[in-house]
Amino acid sequence: MSNKDNQTVKMDWSSIIIPLSAVIILCIFFALYPQQSQATLQGIRFIVGDQFSIYYAVLGVGMLCFTLFLGFSKYGNLRFGNTDKPQYSNFTWGSLIFTSTMAADILFYSLTEWALYANEPYIEQLGGIQKWASTYPLFHWGPIAWSFYIALAVAFGYMFHTRGSHKQKYSEACRPLLGDKVDGLAGKVIDLIAIFALIAGTATTFSVTTPLLSSAFSTVFHVPDSTALAIAILIVIAVLYTLVLYFGMKAISKLALICTYLFFGLLGYVLFFGGETRYILETGFSALGNLVQNFVGMATWMDPLRETSFPQNWTIYYWAYWMVWCVATPFFIGTISKGRTIRNMVFGGYFWGLAGTFLSFIILGNYGLAQQMKHGLDVSGYIANGGLYSEIIIKVFDGLPLPALGLILLVITMIAFYATTFDSLAMVISYYSYKELPIHQEPGKKIRVFWSIVFILFPIALLFSQNSIHSLQSVSIIAAFPIGIVIVMICISLMKQLKMDIHKDPTSKDVK
Repeated sequence: MSNKDNQTVKMDWSSIIIPLSAVIILCIFFALYPQQSQATLQGIRFIVGDQFSIYYAVLGVGMLCFTLFLGFSKYGNLRFGNTDKPQYSNFTWGSLIFTSTMAADILFYSLTEWALYANEPYIEQLGGIQKWASTYPLFHWGPIAWSFYIALAVAFGYMFHTRGSHKQKYSEACRPLLGDKVDGLAGKVIDLIAIFALIAGTATTFSVTTPLLSSAFSTVFHVPDSTALAIAILIVIAVLYTLVLYFGMKAISKLALICTYLFFGLLGYVLFFGGETRYILETGFSALGNLVQNFVGMATWMDPLRETSFPQNWTIYYWAYWMVWCVATPFFIGTISKGRTIRNMVFGGYFWGLAGTFLSFIILGNYGLAQQMKHGLDVSGYIANGGLYSEIIIKVFDGLPLPALGLILLVITMIAFYATTFDSLAMVISYYSYKELPIHQEPGKKIRVFWSIVFILFPIALLFSQNSIHSLQSVSIIAAFPIGIVIVMICISLMKQLKMDIHKDPTSKDVK
């Protein structure tokens, strides 16, 4: 039997047809009934995100504690696979981790998130914009957020390279706990939940950041900004990441390095040529100190009386947002981590992840904060009065010496982030299309292209429906609820497997 025929026999059609049908139905609903869809989302969000907010908060704290336990415990010596040489160099590995997990939304939120908090009464109660609007972005994109990725990346890396699993699926990570049930209905339900959550997460990301891309493109090239332009940009991005995906992991790793250089180029341009170097660095240093000093309180504050609902509106949303992305990105991180130890995965993952996100928020966010606090550009007021995020970001860039150059660099970097991230996502979800597929064998090119197209459909529908950012956040919060249960099951399964392997050979650093 040829390789092509062999792959056809192994196709898992239910993992293709059911999610595709659901995406088409949701696209039609959001496009034809925008007001009804918004009301439905907000109603479900209230039940899930407000009434069960403690569920998300406990998960976040629990994942952070779990990863630290893995890193410091005896299990930290266990290695992924039977080789002492990592598959990628540290810099390439770190670049892949950051660019494959951070889509263009990190640039959008780096530029606007402080302004969103500036309008919150809770921030004023704490001590004001200068101190707290620069601190909370570091918290929401900090250790707890990355702990979701790192915990599951350990589980999947161990499953792929040490245990040698031929099923690259979410449900397979639950096998030590569920046994053969993962081959039946239970496993199918887990995998379908994972695929739906991933589609929701990607749709949210595209829908939040694409208007900024189209607006920046319109400003630089003097073309009318419209929904049609936004969709055209989405299609161009889809073509780009589909081409890269077509050529496999080598092309993805090269694009990741290019994306990293573009990212640091943008940060360097803003930091050294924006005229606010001292303010940016001092505000960032102060925010880091404030974060360390108040981390436990920020992680556990739930506002039980709902005086401001700040945790429900923001912290819960971000934990949910990272949870839905947990479906694919930890798979990718685990895939590229052959030869590394669990300890290296934990602390290396935190280092590269936090270095990238903190630099982005400190430099881009504090530059925008400087425009408001020092130069009178009312960024937060503009947003509070219903102004478009994209328009105020462009006004922030007007403070740079060559605004058009800054916007061009922003657009190119965002497109590179999009392409790199969705290459890794499409690659991972393509594995779901097969009943079995060895980790060293990539999914078929047609399957990769198919999922690249599916990923772009839901964001286009959300653009047509013109949902608010609150409604888009609701998509992630709702999708994350069942995923949280699966994440706990995977962590329990990992611990069960680690204990079994340590018991077999307690002196070995490499479990084979």
